[in-house]
Amino acid sequence: MGTPLDDSGEQITNIIERLSASYPDSTISLQYSSRLELLVAVILSAQCTDERVNQITADLFKKYQSAGDYAAADESELAEDLYGITFHNNKAGYLKSMGQALIDEHDGTVPDTMAELTDLSGVGRKTANVVLQHGHDIVEGVVVDTHVQRLSQRLGLTTETSPRKIEPELMELIPESHWQEFTHLCIDHGRAVCTARSPDCGDCELEDICPSSKLDSDVDLASGESWT
Repeated sequence: MGTPLDDSGEQITNIIERLSASYPDSTISLQYSSRLELLVAVILSAQCTDERVNQITADLFKKYQSAGDYAAADESELAEDLYGITFHNNKAGYLKSMGQALIDEHDGTVPDTMAELTDLSGVGRKTANVVLQHGHDIVEGVVVDTHVQRLSQRLGLTTETSPRKIEPELMELIPESHWQEFTHLCIDHGRAVCTARSPDCGDCELEDICPSSKLDSDVDLASGESWT
């Protein structure tokens, strides 16, 4: 089992430096060409893989090109266009409502504040953070998705279990200049090495400072539980 560093600032620096070396081109994997497309893609990505979202939006973005298109869409037809996306029926409703709100309140454009974004259907703080960071170059917080949550817990950066409580703790630990980068590094490492059910601790750049390493430990990480 790895030994965590005593100083949290040193630990964070070490984590970011090591992961940056392993994933030098780490960035968002959703495909989009406008703020509206980004917003739609992130809404669709909830509990769905980015790969699947990119497959669906390749055609979706050709058919729906403005907020008005989503507002005017037949909801059942839109749901069919989203088939293959997790909870596609619910998300069709979110997109139609979102499009109408953009028309009614924002002249058809995607707003650039946390409050305005989270007022939109299907948009929580995580989604709003992504849109602000990649659509408006505004970094207001740390995006806590399932990978960030899992790695933060395994690395001993937090004992919290909800993204709402994890985010402020990470914002205290991580220098603001690395908030956006940290999310993408965790996502890449979570997909490649520190997976949910079978983390490859033997090939992990962070093994020696990770308190959850399964090497030389009797702890069974295959259960997907969180350990500190």
